[in-house]
Amino acid sequence: MLGNLQGWHLIVILAIVLLLFGAPKLPGLARSVGQSMRIFKSEVKTMKTDDPKADAENASTIADPAPLAAPTTVQATPAATAQAPAPQTATVLNGVPVDTTQPKA
Repeated sequence: MLGNLQGWHLIVILAIVLLLFGAPKLPGLARSVGQSMRIFKSEVKTMKTDDPKADAENASTIADPAPLAAPTTVQATPAATAQAPAPQTATVLNGVPVDTTQPKA
């Protein structure tokens, strides 16, 4: 698929990229793509060089969890039943308390 690309195809692609991103942003774009490529390569390299013994040890640790403690029963004691006074409610209209005890004239 990419074998059919010729020189003028690359020039057209470069012109489209230049129009989309603008000349001032191209160096920053290239820098961020390069940094992403470096990070990706380093992560792939670390995945390849991981120690298989450490992976096996971690897998066995996860497969054999520590035993759980035996369940215990707890008896609840009734709390004191003292009742708090009921809060007074007020009618509020637009953030201002309104007295509803007086009839409106």
